[in-house]
Order: sequence, then C-alpha cells, then structure tokens
Amino acid sequence: MSDPEPCRIKQEEAEELIDLIEENEESKEIKPHVKAETLPQLQTFHTYFIKEEESQECKNGCVCTQCGKRFRLSSALEKHMRIHTGEKPFTCTQCGKSFGRLSHLNKHMRIHTGERPFTCTQCGKSFTRSYYLNLHMMIHTGERPHNCDQCGKTFMRNSQLKMHLRVHTKEKPYSCSECGKSFTQQSNLRKHQKIHTGLKEHMCLECQQTFVTAGQLKQHQRIHTGEKPYKCSHCNKRFNQSGSLKTHQMIHTGEKPYKCSHCNKTFSQSGSMKAHERIHTGEKPYTCDQCLKSFTHLFQRNKHMKIHKGEKQHT
Repeated sequence: MSDPEPCRIKQEEAEELIDLIEENEESKEIKPHVKAETLPQLQTFHTYFIKEEESQECKNGCVCTQCGKRFRLSSALEKHMRIHTGEKPFTCTQCGKSFGRLSHLNKHMRIHTGERPFTCTQCGKSFTRSYYLNLHMMIHTGERPHNCDQCGKTFMRNSQLKMHLRVHTKEKPYSCSECGKSFTQQSNLRKHQKIHTGLKEHMCLECQQTFVTAGQLKQHQRIHTGEKPYKCSHCNKRFNQSGSLKTHQMIHTGEKPYKCSHCNKTFSQSGSMKAHERIHTGEKPYTCDQCLKSFTHLFQRNKHMKIHKGEKQHT
C-alpha cells in the first residue's frame, strides 16, 4: 500500500506560489523579511510541483510576441499576456473588482478581511502587502535609494522622486477646468477646486474664520495656540508649518532647487524665483487702486500707496 500524498496544496495556493516565484524571477531579489515569510511554502511547492514546473519550462525561453519580453515558464508568459489583452479573469466577490492574477486578487481581498500578514520585526506594525512592508522598513534603516540627479535629494519611493522632479522641470500636469491654473500634485488641484465651489466647511472656534481644508484650519489654529511643532535640527529654531521649516533648512544646506528659466539663477523658495522672473517678463501684477499704476513686487505697491495716504492727510 502506497503512502498517501504527503502534501496537498490547493490550486489557488499553487497559483499564488507560482506568482511569487515569477515575481522573484523578475525582481531578482526577495527582501530578508519577506523571504522569511514565504520560504517554507516555496520549499514545499518546489518539492511537490517540480515536475509540473519542468513540463512548463521552455527550452529557448518563452517570448512575448507583443513586446519581446522573455520568460522561463510558459505559465509566466500566459499571465504576462493578460497585460496586452486586458483579460482579468479573477473577480472579487465583495466589490466586483477584477484582476489579471489570482495573487493580486488575494492581496486585494485583505482590504475586505482586514488581514495584515506582513509584520515589521522592528516595531510590530503590520501590512497587507510585502511591498508596503519593504517601504516601511526604510524608515528604520534610513535607506533612500531614489536620488535626484539635479540637486542630490534622496527619496524612499520612486513616485516621490518623480513628484520632486517637477520642481526642476516645472511640469504641472494637473489643471483646473474652471480657471486653468496648473498644479504639480493632484491633491493640490482638489484643494484648489474648492475655491470655486465656495465650500469652506472647517471653522476656527477661536475667531470663526473658515477654511477649505482641515489641514489649513490646523495650521491656522497654531496662531492661537502658539504651537511650533517643527524644529530645525541645525539650530533648534521652531516653526508652525513644515513648509516653513523646509524653507529655513535651505539656509543651512545651501540648497536652491528653483532655477530661473531665463538666466539660470537659483533660489531656495519658489516665490522668490517667481518674483525674480518678473524682471525678465516685465509682468507687474500689483496695481494701485487709486491711480492704477502697476508694480513688479507687492512691497513696491505698498510703499507707493503711502503717497496717496499722505495726500489724503493734507487735504
């Protein structure tokens, strides 16, 4: 009598493990804390499914006819082809969202189940995906692998670097349909659009001033409380806004990320650069409401206004 099959893995678990192998094959690296989670399962999978894997293996590699990408396993090519065909055969029974891979559906299901299987060994915080754990671990290790070749600033995520690069390229891909004003971030566009709707639902209980966003209200309230939670690590000077701290720290670092497109002069603040560029463009946005004379800078207009105040005092 032969022994019963020593280990039976469900079809969906097998799919998940194939995905893990294929994803690792593409990335060439499994992070240490992820490997610890998955290695026993991968070893089991290797032991009992090695023959199936060998039957799927292409002698000369499996090549995608659409983009030329090469895969070792035919199953990996089959899943890759769904990127081109748009096929999404795995559907969430909770919300109806569809996915190209079973492993992606399983990851999505954690949103509904609340499962967080990836835990940080440093602080105990848990995550739904190993990718989020990898990002979180950089907080502890201090790793910032994405480097700006313009100013040397480093970031944890590639998406953060891409957003930062817009400071140098002046790219503003998000435009307001009402007034045409453009923004580097979609979140800033959403905040701006509330100006047009006139919706100011956040009120200060101290002075009854209203604000478009909760963040604006929180910043404003520090005027009343005197709170300055942001401290400079160089000179211990404190600020009530993180943006003010970042601008101040450029005094110590010498960083000047804003470059004039006309003469290449650099500035630490975006506002300073814009004011400087008016020298080249001839723009004079500040107008005296008494005599309609225009000025390049606000301080020039304010200084001019004193002339009219003096005239009124002598009449």
